[in-house]
Amino acid sequence: MSVLQCNPLLRLAAAIGAAALCGCNLDWEKPDVSTPPPERFREARPRSAPGIGGAREFARKFGSRELSNIVDGALADNLDLAAAAARIQEADAQARVSSAAQLPLVSIADSVSRTQTPGTKTSATPTGSLGQYTTTRSNFAQLGLNASYEIDFWGKNEDAAKAAQILANASRFDRSVVEISTVASVLNAYFQVLSAQDRLKIAHENVKIADTVFQAIKARVEVGVATALDYSQQESVLAVQRATIPPLEQSLRQTRNTLAVLLGHTPESVTIKGGSLTRLHYPVVPPGLPSEALLRRPDVAEAEARLASQEFSVLQARAAFFPSITLTGQYGVQSVAFHNLLRPEAIAWQIAANAAQPLFDGYNLQGQYELQKGKYAELAALYRKQIITALSDVENALIAVRETARQVKLQGEAAAAARRAYVVAEARLREGTIDIVTLATTETTLFQTQDQLAQSRLAYYQSATTLYQALGGGFSPTTRETQIAAADAAFDADKGPWP
Repeated sequence: MSVLQCNPLLRLAAAIGAAALCGCNLDWEKPDVSTPPPERFREARPRSAPGIGGAREFARKFGSRELSNIVDGALADNLDLAAAAARIQEADAQARVSSAAQLPLVSIADSVSRTQTPGTKTSATPTGSLGQYTTTRSNFAQLGLNASYEIDFWGKNEDAAKAAQILANASRFDRSVVEISTVASVLNAYFQVLSAQDRLKIAHENVKIADTVFQAIKARVEVGVATALDYSQQESVLAVQRATIPPLEQSLRQTRNTLAVLLGHTPESVTIKGGSLTRLHYPVVPPGLPSEALLRRPDVAEAEARLASQEFSVLQARAAFFPSITLTGQYGVQSVAFHNLLRPEAIAWQIAANAAQPLFDGYNLQGQYELQKGKYAELAALYRKQIITALSDVENALIAVRETARQVKLQGEAAAAARRAYVVAEARLREGTIDIVTLATTETTLFQTQDQLAQSRLAYYQSATTLYQALGGGFSPTTRETQIAAADAAFDADKGPWP
């Protein structure tokens, strides 16, 4: 026999709820969130590929021990990651709070009191032969338990608990997003350090070349075979090259400080040796299929989890239209004398059932229901956008990898040609068969192409980081399922009434 069958009060509440809901529109047509991925990427062959691996594994592909150590340090001490881990703890705690309504609330109700009632309160005239008022004293002691429980017929409390628990899983995906973003920032910052060192080396070599030519022209001026204009023009070239060094020094030092922040330390406590981008290995990262990329992206998993959580919030708001049925009970002992407190006659108990049905609340419940449906529609649109953005990110990253590789190759050819031209021009200058304008043009072209080659090489290595980030880093469907299973198991295991 069900609870409704044996309790007429509950049957009445259910009937009232059904009657009250006749005029309410509780129909809900969920927005369509289906976005089937394409069969292949436009910029890659249609073939499956394994995951990239974790951040540490990806960092090792570049062949730099210092870079691997820096990534390890960031994963251990980065403050954004620490904050993301704290958000997981917050979300788990909120899920525990939201699930509390599914269990009975039990509390201890103990009290001891001694009361004195003045005689002037109970009598208008004195009593006794001495004309005094008679005061009375009384004792009261109570030991017992109070309990209450809301019967979740309509699933309101269960829906709230599921919504919060799924949000807790979303916070785990958020941490993966932060980790991938942090590792990408570390890699790019380290590449910028190496690039700045390469460009500084090139700048110092350019200054040396310009100074060598300047000294040669100076000697020619002294013997009368060059003009003061030739002297001034080369002096200007030398000054321009010297002026390129301070900005590069500034960039190098500031990027090292940025790396220190990513490592969670002060700049003074971090030493970055660096080196050269030419000594690194470029990792091969196969993109795989679009469906695989979507499964690996933790931001897509997070958007999906938030959407699933909001669905339960909509169901919770709809269940709020139905009656709220609460069972309450009290059990304990009461006595005006302490020595009678444990006698059988001192036992007191009470059981009650309460039903509350909103009839008119100024359309508050209807507004809350519409609000939650609107939030679901918003998250559904953002979920679809996240999928499209993820696919676009991969396409753009593949384009960047391919085109920056071509740029490095072509820029290298241009730099080699510029150096050959400069060698010929310098020889002609010493022979006296070339003018200073042609030499200055050749010099400037050499300086520019060498610096542009270093910048192209930086963009090439950063494209590898972009592809790593676009493919979801080391995240995978297995990682996602493991995180959810571990979180659910920990949540279900901790059912004790106290921590």
